[in-house]
Amino acid sequence: MINEEKLILMTRLASYEKGSGKKNVAIGKYFRGDYIGFQVLKSVISITIAFFIIVGIYAFYNFETLVLDIYEMDLIATGKELLKYYLIILGVYGVLSYFIYSYRYQKAKKSLKNYYQNLRKLSQMYDDKN
Repeated sequence: MINEEKLILMTRLASYEKGSGKKNVAIGKYFRGDYIGFQVLKSVISITIAFFIIVGIYAFYNFETLVLDIYEMDLIATGKELLKYYLIILGVYGVLSYFIYSYRYQKAKKSLKNYYQNLRKLSQMYDDKN
C-alpha cells in the first residue's frame, strides 16, 4: 500500500529540486563570506565595465566638442571629477550588492535547512518501515 504522507513529501522534495533547489544548492556550496565576496567582486567588475562604456559613449558622442576644447580643458580636474563619480557609483553599487547577496544567501540557507529536514524525515519514514 502507498503511504500518502511519504508520497506527498517525495513530491514536495522533487518539486523543490527541479525549481529553486538548483540555485539554492549551488549557493549552499559556498561559505557565506566566499559567496558574498565573489558576487560583490562580479558586481564591481560589471559596474567598472559599464562605467567605462558609458564614458566612452559620451566621449564618442561629444567628440567634436572635446577635440575643440581639449586645450582649454583642465584634464586633471576632469579626471578627478570622473574618478569621483566612479568611486561614488562603485561604492553605492558595492554596498547594495553586499546587502542583496547577503539576503539571498540567508534565504537559500534557510530553504536548504528546511529541505534537508524533509530529507531526514523521508529517510526516517523508510527506516521505520524496515
